[in-house]
Amino acid sequence: MERLIQKFYEKYAATQTETVRDIIHKIDWTNRFVGIKGSRGVGKTTLILQYIKLNYKADNTVLYVSLDNLYFTENNLYDLADQFYKKGGKLLAIDEVHRYRNWAIELKNIYDDMPELKVVFTVSSLLHLYKAKADLSRRAVMYNMPGLSFREFINFETGSSYKEISFEEILENHVEMAMEISKNIKPLEYFDKYLRYGYYPFYRENIDSFNQKLSEIVLTILEVDIPQFASMPASNIFYLKKLLRIISISVPFKPNMNSLSERTGISLNTMKVYIKYLYDAQLLNLLYVDDKGINSLNKPEKIYLDNSNLMYSQVGEETNIGNARETFLFNQLDIGNTVYNSATSDFLINNKFTIEVGGRSKGKKQISKLKDAYIAMDGIEIGSSNSIPLWLFGMVY
Repeated sequence: MERLIQKFYEKYAATQTETVRDIIHKIDWTNRFVGIKGSRGVGKTTLILQYIKLNYKADNTVLYVSLDNLYFTENNLYDLADQFYKKGGKLLAIDEVHRYRNWAIELKNIYDDMPELKVVFTVSSLLHLYKAKADLSRRAVMYNMPGLSFREFINFETGSSYKEISFEEILENHVEMAMEISKNIKPLEYFDKYLRYGYYPFYRENIDSFNQKLSEIVLTILEVDIPQFASMPASNIFYLKKLLRIISISVPFKPNMNSLSERTGISLNTMKVYIKYLYDAQLLNLLYVDDKGINSLNKPEKIYLDNSNLMYSQVGEETNIGNARETFLFNQLDIGNTVYNSATSDFLINNKFTIEVGGRSKGKKQISKLKDAYIAMDGIEIGSSNSIPLWLFGMVY
C-alpha cells in the first residue's frame, strides 16, 4: 500500500490546475459514490486528480489508485479500501475500474460496509457499465464525460473563458454572438485544428504524436475493451477492425446491411451487434429517424465516426471535408439535444429544427420551403438570417 501512496503523491505533485474543464463544476461531488464514464482519452484521470488537488491536501485522508496497477494482481480492492478507511481515509479515487475483474461487486460492498467513505471512480468505456448496472444503479451517481467541445478547445488555446450557449440561443442570436466572439479571436483559425486534433485533451502533450496515441486508443478498444465485454474470440477481432475500416472510409455511411455483411464476412446478426459495440465504445455515432431508438438493433439511417479526430486519424488527408463538417455538428449537438436524420436535409434537432450542413457556397434551395430550417455554414465567421457559422454550434457544451 505504501507504494500506491507514493505513486499517488507523485501524480498529485505533477497535476496542473491552470486549465480545468467545466465539467468539474457540473459534478455533484457531495455524493458518496460518483462514477465518471466516457471514451478513452477524454481526460477522466486528469479530472479526478485536479478535483483532489483543488480540494484535498496530500495526506492520509485521500488516496488515488489505478486498478491497472500490478498491486491488484495479488491484492483485492475491498481489502485496500477497508485498510484505508480504518486509518482515517475519507476519499478513495479509483481509476480504470474495468481493469479489475470483480470491481462492481467490490464497489457495492465498499459502499454498504464503509458508510463514511466517499468513492470516485472512472470507467473507460460505456460497455462495462451494463454488466454492473444491477449492483451500482442505486448507489453510484454517474456522469458522462465527452471530449473537448470547440468552445473548450478555444478556451484552452487562447486563455479565454467563453461560456456555453444553448442551441436555441444560437438560432435566435447567432449574428450578435458571432460578432462578439470574433472581436477577440479568429474562430476559423482554430476550427480546422479542432477537427484534426482538438477533441481529445491529450493533444496538449505533443501534437506531433497525437495520431499515434489516438490510433493506440482505438486499437485498445478493438483488441481489449470490446472482446473483454463480449467474450469475443481473438480471431473475431480482425472482423471488428475490418468493419470499422470500411465504415471509416465511407462515412457518413448509409448501411446496406446485406452488402456490408458480404464485404466484411460477418454474418448479418453478428454485424448488427458489432456495430452496437462500436457505438457503445464511442467509436461510432448512429443517426436514426425519430421513431427508432439507439437501444434497438434497428438499422440506423447513417453511421458516422464519433468525432472528426477519429476521421483524420483513420483516413488521414483523404478525409472528406463535407463529411468532417457533418460529423462535427452531430458530435457537438448530440450533447444536450436530440439529433435525428432529416428526411429533407441533414439533421433534425429536438424534433423541430432542420439543419443543412455545407461550405460557404452552400445554397438554400434544399430548405427554402421548410419552416425552422437553417444552414450550418463552414468558412464564415459571421452569418446572416438563417445561415449560421458552423463553428458556432461548437459552443453548446
